This record gives sequence, C-alpha cells and structure tokens, in this order.
Amino acid sequence: MNEQLKTFVQVAESGSFSKAAEKLFISTTAVMKQMNLLEKQAGVPLFNRTNHGVRLTQAGSAFIKDAEFMLRYYRESLIRMHQAAQANRYMVRVGTSMLNPCKVLIDRWNEVSDQFPQFGINIVPFDDDAHTLPTTLRTLGQSFDIIAGPFLTDRLNDCYQMLALGSCRVCFAVSRHHRLASKKILAVQDLYGEKLAVVNGGESNAIQGICDFLVRNHPRIRIKDIPRLYDLDVFNRCEESNTVMLTLEAWADIHPSLSTIPSDLDFSVPYGLLYPLHPSEEIRQFIEIIREMQQIPTHG
Repeated sequence: MNEQLKTFVQVAESGSFSKAAEKLFISTTAVMKQMNLLEKQAGVPLFNRTNHGVRLTQAGSAFIKDAEFMLRYYRESLIRMHQAAQANRYMVRVGTSMLNPCKVLIDRWNEVSDQFPQFGINIVPFDDDAHTLPTTLRTLGQSFDIIAGPFLTDRLNDCYQMLALGSCRVCFAVSRHHRLASKKILAVQDLYGEKLAVVNGGESNAIQGICDFLVRNHPRIRIKDIPRLYDLDVFNRCEESNTVMLTLEAWADIHPSLSTIPSDLDFSVPYGLLYPLHPSEEIRQFIEIIREMQQIPTHG
C-alpha cells in the first residue's frame, strides 16, 4: 500500500503516468497497474484519463491530502523506529591504523551485520608509533575495544586477550632502487651478502623463529636485529639505507618507495583480534560472534 500511495501522489503531481514513471524510476506499465489496483481497492475512480494526461476525480481530490498525510506519517514512524533501535545499539569501537587496518574485520562483519542489529561499528584511528603502541595495547578498552592486525608482540600478552583468525604471509621489502627490486619472488640465496633488518622489539616468537632459521641455515645473510616495534620510521630507515627488511604481504602498500617481494620460504605470523582482558558483556558477545564465524580470509 505504501508504494501505491507514493505512486498515487506522484501521478497527481505529474498529471501523467509516464512522467510519474520517470520520477519513480519504474515503467509506465507498472504505474498504471498500481493505480488500477488502488482504484479497485478504493471502489471508486481516482483519475480521469484523457489523451492529454490524467487529472484527479472529485474522489481523488478528496483522497490526495490523506495520502500525503499517510506517507508523511509513515516516514516519521520509520525515523522514530530507527531512533529507538539506535538508542539500544551498542557501538563497538574498532581501532585502525596503517599497520593495523580494520578493513578485513569490517568487511567480514558487514556480511552478517544484519543478523545482529544490536551492534554497530565505530572506527577509531590511532598512530603506529613504536614508542606509544605499547601503551595503546596495555590500555585496550579505554579509547577503543578491539584492534585487528598481526600478532607481533608476545611480551605484552598478559595485557589483552587474542582471537586468532588466520595468518599473514612473511615477505621481504627492498628499496625500488635495490638490485633485487625487479624480482617477482626471492629465493633465500638471493639474500646472501645482504643485510636483513629483522624488527622484533615485541619479542614475537614467530619472528624469532624466522630469524633463528636464517641464522642457522643461511649464515651468509647478515641479520640486523632491530629491538623495537614496527612503525613507519622503520620502513623509512630501511629504504634510506638500502637495507632489506623482513615484512608482511599485508603491508605491501605502506611505503611507496619500497617493493614488497614474496619469498620461497613458507613463513607466516598469526593474524586476528586483540581485545581487553576484562571486556564488557557486549564486547564479549561481539567476540563470540566473530569466533563462531572463523571464516575471515587470511593475508597471503
């Protein structure tokens, strides 16, 4: 009935079935069918049809104001309904940054969000600064509730909970002027004689395992340990010094002057959600929903 009322008002304003159809982005035939059905339901003709268009009958003129009122009341009711729904909606604050983008989580959530209207997403940006990130992780739950990204620090595991969702493929990044920049894939032997920056200020077991493997099996690669967390400054320094850097495929577009190249080594680091040690009941429910899905695509 709502669509019929909208069409009726538009036909009355346009004075033509075809003009109303253009305004409503439907066919003229569809407009005529709706009006024929409305007149059948009303039991009286609402339009006088002529070769020059249509005009309201006396009954149609009496009905037009009521139709406009009903449409207006319907729209206002929808607004009130949505406002009431929003009032009871819990906004999950998801942190996002260049190195910890929330897109994978948001894309997956959007696939099922209609099933859980009690939750909304509020995206909160934060800085990828190696000096402030530990505080950011320790205080999860204050400025935002969840961070989505790779698990690259094990020394702060007692500050938050983790939900693993997949893995990120390990790659190597080189300056676009580096001798290896044109390669599509790097064999580990390509790195012989090169200085390889390994960033592990977070004491990540996954990164340490890669480093130990290279030291043990490929001593001709010169490992440069960087005792800090990943941030943009690390990318800048590696590009400026022409140093190869251990990185992730998910970060391929972080620095425009670096080429991120996959390797023949099959290494990855876990990826997922970080959330408070003692989450609110709403956040706990949200995490359980994500846990049950467990189908978020992995990087790499």
